Amino acid sequence: MSLSIRQHIDAARRLLGNNAGPIGLDLGHDAIRMIQLAFAADRISVIAAQETDIPHDLPDAEAVREFTVRALRKMLGDGGFSGREVVSCLSNDRLRIKSLRLDTTDPVEIELQLKTEVAQRFGLNADRDEIRYMIAGSVYQGDEIKNEVIFFGMDNESITDHLSLLEEAGLIPVAIDAVPCALFRSFQASLRRQEDQCQVSVLVNVEELYTTVLIARGQEIIFVKQIAVAAARLTAEVASRLHVTADEAKLLRAGLKANADSVDPATRQAVIDAMSHITEELAKEISLCFRYYAVTFRGQRPTEVVFAGGETDETTLLNALRRHLGVDVTVARPLRGIEMANTVINRRRNIEMSEWAVAVGLGMKGMDASACGTEDYERN
Repeated sequence: MSLSIRQHIDAARRLLGNNAGPIGLDLGHDAIRMIQLAFAADRISVIAAQETDIPHDLPDAEAVREFTVRALRKMLGDGGFSGREVVSCLSNDRLRIKSLRLDTTDPVEIELQLKTEVAQRFGLNADRDEIRYMIAGSVYQGDEIKNEVIFFGMDNESITDHLSLLEEAGLIPVAIDAVPCALFRSFQASLRRQEDQCQVSVLVNVEELYTTVLIARGQEIIFVKQIAVAAARLTAEVASRLHVTADEAKLLRAGLKANADSVDPATRQAVIDAMSHITEELAKEISLCFRYYAVTFRGQRPTEVVFAGGETDETTLLNALRRHLGVDVTVARPLRGIEMANTVINRRRNIEMSEWAVAVGLGMKGMDASACGTEDYERN
């Protein structure tokens, strides 16, 4: 009989003789991050954490897979992790997410519609592929009230390949999550007070290929959108405008972030100008998410955006967001309040370590109730 993730984690903790949770594994397109947390009554601490960059010159998907397996084995062996139980997330470029308005609130009818009409629209097979959803709440469509549902879909082949990679690396997968759910979970601890239960939170996570926008009310996610504008587009634009390679463009951007004064003014301005079109495009896309929320839910207006991912030190993007959104933009600190005395995490990327938000959220899965349902994807 299949065990739930809670039973897996509890068994692992008893076996390990400590309060270790599962390893949270964020398999990104530019980096791999693994973190394991320990939970006690009054504190959370980091047991181990490892990070490895993925080379950009790998020739094909098979080479990326081989590198990833080798890197995971080394990180697992060198990192001081307790056990091999892991919670990972599905790649954003393979996950289908869509907000839908339905006439029904009956769970049976909702599931039927999602597994027939909606699944087919995304090229998914309801009998074979994984289809999940969450209820966002009642929304207005003209004078009618509809049921807003957030659809999550993933083809079975992608899941099988993902699990196979983890097992080949010597890990034991106990659950697979979605990036938005992991992202929100890493911020939930700050929303425990009674006055926070109606607070509207906006989280923006900029990764290599996708930007995830998430809007929540209290402990419930009510809107998710994936935007295909992210770090790779910024780097590509710099490479194109300045007639350099992608690796050179990446180094230029990194140098500008680390110490803008060390870059000559002409080069600095050329890089900023090259990125301006993309930063404005992304800021406009995020502002449309704000507008959708305001029209759809007619609720309290967000007053702040929490910005996570590897681009939080990109000042041109932060400034564009502030102009378009008209609200405060703060940088995420997913490890704030978590004890890290026995662990060294590279802080060169940014001092807030906001790029660890997804990995931290994965490491917290099973700790307590989450905005997203717990699902197991186990191999027999």
